[in-house]
Amino acid sequence: MSSGRTATSESISGVVNSLIERLGSQKSVYDSPQPKSTHSSASSWSEEPAPNNMDISTGHMILSYLEDHLMNKTRLEEEWKALQKYQDHWTFNSATLVENQPKNRSDILPYDHSRVVLSSVLNPSKSDYINANSIYDHDPRNPTYIATQGPMKGTVNDFWQMVWEQGSVVLANLTRLQENNEEKCYRYWPENGSETYNIFQNLNTSETRTVTQFHFLTWSDGGVPLSAKSVLEFRRKINKSYRGQACPIVIHCSDGAGRTGTYVLLDMVLNRINKGQFFLGVKEVNIAATLEHLRDQRKGLVQTIEQFQFVLTCIALEVQEILKTMPEQ
Repeated sequence: MSSGRTATSESISGVVNSLIERLGSQKSVYDSPQPKSTHSSASSWSEEPAPNNMDISTGHMILSYLEDHLMNKTRLEEEWKALQKYQDHWTFNSATLVENQPKNRSDILPYDHSRVVLSSVLNPSKSDYINANSIYDHDPRNPTYIATQGPMKGTVNDFWQMVWEQGSVVLANLTRLQENNEEKCYRYWPENGSETYNIFQNLNTSETRTVTQFHFLTWSDGGVPLSAKSVLEFRRKINKSYRGQACPIVIHCSDGAGRTGTYVLLDMVLNRINKGQFFLGVKEVNIAATLEHLRDQRKGLVQTIEQFQFVLTCIALEVQEILKTMPEQ
């Protein structure tokens, strides 16, 4: 870390609060009026403190890094410009095949090397293609996430085949079905009760599986949520449901890049912090390098500087909450 300053929770708190207030003033930019939900919201902020192995000195070091970026607009812009210059060298051969092009919602295509491969034997069109990438932290053999686009009418069965074959039990949906009269995601879940989407079944075991979907309704395409706390509460609820599982979490927005990448970056960094694994050999925080690592696995993750800044804001807020639970030394 280039800065020798030690941030206090009070100094970073002022930065975080001012950013949250600024987000709140941008309602007309980021969010249109949302339909009321009959479902309960995420649990209150204080109910589920994040489990962690972070020590106090590490927490203050992370806050110092975040303060340097959140208070220094030039530093943040320079880091974002450097990220935008990063050039990937991966191929999209499968995604650009003529028969697969109608299965892509946007120009965000899955890299060949990390794409999720369906069983063509079980697929009705005998295809192994879906617009989705496996995302790992340290071990490519054990992906933590699947980043994918919002299913289209013609890819719903492929989506559920992927969920089944990858063993996933948790889905995180970050988009509404429509925004500004434009479809962002086809409804792939039943209105009420249950519905069978996959056209295959295990005839030997008649196996069934419960899949839990978490739906964040107030995050518009290209924007950021109004509340950092709401995203952190959403994450806590997901992680509580996912705890003890070894399968990847399926995360999607509309194109599987902006909102999806923002959430994955936030979750990966906080998981490293909570496990005490963020400092790998050197006393350095490098969230930009983590984003480059993610972009090597799926194109275009985190699409705007506002989304990158929002990740830093959320991390600062969560680290603050962790430090509050620690005994003073």
